[in-house]
Amino acid sequence: MASEEELFASIDALLEEEPQLPPPAERARLREAAGITQARLAEALKLKSTQSIKNWENGRSEPTGTRLSAYQRLLKGWAAKYPAPGTPAAVPAAPAPAAAPQPEVPETFTGPAAPEPQAETAAPVQAPAAAERPARPTARPATSSRRPAKKAAPPAVDPRFPHGPLAVLDGDGSAYGVNGLVLDCPATTAVELVEWTLRESGLGAPKLHRHGKDADPLIVLTAAAAARLGLPERLEDRRGLRLPEDHPVVKQVLKAKWQLTQRGFGPWARIYRKAQGRERQCVQLAILPWDALDSRSWPGVSEMEPADVARVLGVYAQRVITPRGGTAVNGLELMTALRPPTRPVRDEETGNWVSGLNPGSLGTEPMDPAPPEGQPEHPAIHRLGWTGGFLHEEAYQWVRSVDTLTDEECLLPYAVGLDLNTAFLAAAARLVVGLSEPEHFVRPKFYPKVPGSWLVDLSHIDLDPRLPSPFTPTGERPTGPAWYQTHTVAYAQELGFNVEILEAYLRKETGAYLDPWHDRLRTAYVDTLADLGVTKDLTDVEFLAAMERHKDVDPAMAAVLAAIKATVKGGIGKLFENPQGKNYKDGDPWPAMMRSTWRPDIRAAVISKARVNMHRKLLNMSRMTGLFPLAVLSDCVVYPSPGSSPLDFLPYAASGKPQPGGFRLGSTPGLAKLEGVQSMLWAVELMEQGLNPARHIKGGDAVLDEGE
Repeated sequence: MASEEELFASIDALLEEEPQLPPPAERARLREAAGITQARLAEALKLKSTQSIKNWENGRSEPTGTRLSAYQRLLKGWAAKYPAPGTPAAVPAAPAPAAAPQPEVPETFTGPAAPEPQAETAAPVQAPAAAERPARPTARPATSSRRPAKKAAPPAVDPRFPHGPLAVLDGDGSAYGVNGLVLDCPATTAVELVEWTLRESGLGAPKLHRHGKDADPLIVLTAAAAARLGLPERLEDRRGLRLPEDHPVVKQVLKAKWQLTQRGFGPWARIYRKAQGRERQCVQLAILPWDALDSRSWPGVSEMEPADVARVLGVYAQRVITPRGGTAVNGLELMTALRPPTRPVRDEETGNWVSGLNPGSLGTEPMDPAPPEGQPEHPAIHRLGWTGGFLHEEAYQWVRSVDTLTDEECLLPYAVGLDLNTAFLAAAARLVVGLSEPEHFVRPKFYPKVPGSWLVDLSHIDLDPRLPSPFTPTGERPTGPAWYQTHTVAYAQELGFNVEILEAYLRKETGAYLDPWHDRLRTAYVDTLADLGVTKDLTDVEFLAAMERHKDVDPAMAAVLAAIKATVKGGIGKLFENPQGKNYKDGDPWPAMMRSTWRPDIRAAVISKARVNMHRKLLNMSRMTGLFPLAVLSDCVVYPSPGSSPLDFLPYAASGKPQPGGFRLGSTPGLAKLEGVQSMLWAVELMEQGLNPARHIKGGDAVLDEGE
C-alpha cells in the first residue's frame, strides 16, 4: 500500500492547498464541484479502479487506513472551496497570514483573472429599467411549461462567475441566464455588448482542469437582439458564413481595438483582445437567426423562448462544456479542456516558470500521421508519394445477402432494430492510444496492447456469411493484405486465427487520452436520460416504455440529450477532419491538420474498437439464439423477430436476467434501445433493392439524423 506521504502528495496536486466523512451524496457533490472525475480521483488515491470511489459515493463502503486520512483531507479542502448551497461563509477568528508570493505563470496555461474590485457586477433585474419597459421578475423558471430537472443539489457557484456560464439576449435588453436569472443589458452595439459582458455581467465558467483555462462567457443573440445590434437577418455569404469585412458592425469592432478570429463574424463569432498578463478578454457570441444551433444537434432549440434556450444551453454547459461552436467543435474542445496541452514547469537553469508539456496530453504541435493513417492529400504523404495503401477503419454499412435468408426467417412477421447507446463513447472507455510519433517496423511480432497500424493479410479467415466480416466496414471478406488498427488485428487473434504482420507503424508512448472525455460525457448522458425518466434501475419492460415517451417528458432536456450524442460523434469525427473548399489542391496544408488534435489514428482506434464490439455481440447472439442480423449500420442492427419487441428475441437466463455477451437493454453507453419496428416483408424488399433496412427502420434516415 502507498505511504501516507505519497497519498498526501497526490491529493495536494488535486487540491493545491490544504472528522468524519460527509454523507455519500455530499462526497459526490464536492468531487463534481471540483471538476474531478472518478477515474482521476482513483488514480490520485492509488486505487486500481474507480469502483471504490463509486462505492464510497453511494454509501456501499468506506475507505480505511491511510486512504481514509487522505480522502478526509481532500473533502475538507473541497468543502472550504465549494460550500453547499445555503451554507453561510465561515468567519475567520483572526486575520489570515499574508499569502506567499506566487510564481508568475505564462498565459498559455492560465485562465482569466477574477473581475477587478471596482468593476460593478450586473445584478438581476429588480425593477423596470425605464418607463417604457415592462417590469421583469428577478428570477423565473427557465421554462414555465416544463418541470425542472430532478437534481439533489445544484453545482457550487464560482464567486467569479455568479451568474453562470451564459445568457440569451433578447431584443428588449433582457439577458436570460441559468436557473431563471434575468439580467438587464443596456448594450445597443456589439462593442458595448462585449464590454458589458466582461465588466458587469458576471458570466463565465471555471476551468475543467487545473492546468486549463476558464470558459469565456457566451452570449446567445435572438433575432430581435441581433437586429438591435445592427446585424442582418441572415448571412448573404452562404459559403463563408460570415459578414463581409466592410460591414459596419465588423468595422465598429475593429475600430474599438477588438479582434475577430479567422472564422470572422459568423454564427459563432469570437471577439477578443490579446491577454494582459493572466487576464483573458474574450466573449463568444452565438447568433440564432444565422443557424448557430443546428436543428439536428439541437432539435427545436432555435424556436424556443429565450429562457428555454438559456436552460438548454445552461444544462449542456454545466454537464459538458460551455458551447464554442457546433457540437463537433465542442466535442474536440472538451478533449483539450480535460487534457490541456501544457502545464507550468520550473526552468531549472533560471528558476522561472515556463510552459511545458502536460503528460498524457497531445501537446501543442501537430503530428504527421504514419503514411497509412492519413490520406493522399496530406503534405507529408503527398511528398512521399506513398502507394502502400491506407487504413480504412470505419463504422459498419452492411446488408446481408438475401440468398442466405432461410424460409423460417422470411416467415417471421417482424424486423426489429436495436440501437447501441453512444457506441463510440462506449468504445472510448479505457482506450489506450498513441501519444508519440509513429515508428516503422518490418515483420514485427504482434502486440495486442500496442496502438498502431498493422499490415496483415486476413483474407484466409472464413466466417459465417450470415454475419458481416469484422475486418471491413462493408462486412465483406478481405481480399488480400491491408492495414488495420490494433483492435481489429487483436480480434482476429481472439477468434483463434494466426496473424503474420508484414509491416507496422507503432507508437511507444501511450495513454488513455480519452478517459476524462469519456467519463464526463457518459455522466452527462446518463444524468440527462434520468431527467427524462429513463433511469438505470428500470426493468427491461419499464425501460422500453420510458424510452418510448422520453422525448415528450421535457423537450428542453431531450434537446440536451441530442446535443450530447452529437458531441460524441462529432468530436470523434473532428479528429480526422478533411480539407474543404473547391480551391484546395493536393499537397497543400489545411487548417484542421495544423491542430495537435488532428489525430486520424485515434479516430481509427475508436471506430475499430466500436466495430469489433458490435461483431462480438452479433457472434454471441448467433451462438445463444441462432438468430442472424439482416443489416447493420454503424451502431444500429436489425433482426428478424417473432414479435414486435426486443424482448421477443433477446437472450435471457432462467432467472430472467439478460445473458452476458449479447445485446442488453439499458440506459448506459454500449447498451441497447429499440430503434424501430417494421414488417419482415418491408425489410426483405429493401434488401433486394440493395438498401439498408437499418438506415430506415425508424422512418427516414433515422440513425444519421440522430447524430449517433
